[in-house]
Amino acid sequence: MGHRWFLLLFFFSSFSLLALSQTADELVNKNLEAKGGIDKIKAIKTLRMTGRIVLPGGLVGSAGQENMRPNEVRETFTLQGMTGVQAYDGTSGWQIQPFGGKKDPQLMGEDDLRDLLIDADFDGPLMSYKEKGNTVEYLGHDIVDGDDALRLKVTLKDGDIVYYYLDPDSYLEIRKEVQEFIRGSVKENASEMGSYKPIAGVMFPFYIASGPKNDPTSWQTFSIDKIEVNVPLENSEFAVPASLKKEAPKK
Repeated sequence: MGHRWFLLLFFFSSFSLLALSQTADELVNKNLEAKGGIDKIKAIKTLRMTGRIVLPGGLVGSAGQENMRPNEVRETFTLQGMTGVQAYDGTSGWQIQPFGGKKDPQLMGEDDLRDLLIDADFDGPLMSYKEKGNTVEYLGHDIVDGDDALRLKVTLKDGDIVYYYLDPDSYLEIRKEVQEFIRGSVKENASEMGSYKPIAGVMFPFYIASGPKNDPTSWQTFSIDKIEVNVPLENSEFAVPASLKKEAPKK
């Protein structure tokens, strides 16, 4: 009898895990379809976003982001005549942070690079997640700003975790939370997105607010004015500057 109950328990446990897995896959597929479908997403090879960023306290600057497949990214932020840069060329990350008096390029350490690597993933962690070594779980319903949301947990290949909150009607992301595990500590950031518009048949958010998960008062907002796709971009725009190449890890 005990053996029989064990087999039944194993069967139902396996069935439940399979059902949850199928639900997660269904939601991922619905999310990708809501964005425009895999074919239209993959048809975009390069991306450029420009807009206005508002910092806590009301400081206003301009910001931009460029992406090129498969995983190159360059982000810029201009405030009071100074421009900061963070970029990843597919192997190494580097930055220029003039606001702290550092006008020369510097290589980024692993800790600083974590956020940028998520931005560098051209299609995001959900698309082709199995091939990327990620796992996805459906955690059920949750509440975002008083509204219902569907919650997905994405465990990245490096062990960091991204929680996506999907609108139950549109299946587009309305909130994202990131947990990064750095040398025994946990860094948690969150972002909320909205004002979706189609560009080349793919839905993009034109409003993003982000910052520390537990301190919304210190969040910054990025209002995107323009998104361009398949614009001419060169690898040199993302590449580690020549002054740092001796320090950069070999490809």
